[in-house]
Amino acid sequence: MDKKIVGERLKALREGVHLSQAKLAAIFDGVDQPSIYRYEKGTTSPSFNVLIQYADYFDVSLDYIFGRCEKPQGRLYDFQPKVWKDNKQMQDLIEMCFDPNSPANAQLKETLLRLMGEQQK
Repeated sequence: MDKKIVGERLKALREGVHLSQAKLAAIFDGVDQPSIYRYEKGTTSPSFNVLIQYADYFDVSLDYIFGRCEKPQGRLYDFQPKVWKDNKQMQDLIEMCFDPNSPANAQLKETLLRLMGEQQK
């Protein structure tokens, strides 16, 4: 964790809503004004509990606080499991199953409908 980046983000969040360090300390559990000063200067690192309080209070992601992204809502991932992404055979199977002209497409559709019917019983 880069304490300097975290400190800059914490200070910007606080100043963005025009709160003093003392007022923010009064809002947070277990945090005093000198601690907030040290977090913002990057001389000490806030605990996970304190970081979560910042994220919840200011409605930002921890990715943003840690400087991993520039968007307060954090990174939005396009999840692609490695087994699919890096496996040519798996990609070929998926393409074949969803090709309307493939005989596997009809079998897949039939199997899915059967499974869904069994789930409703």
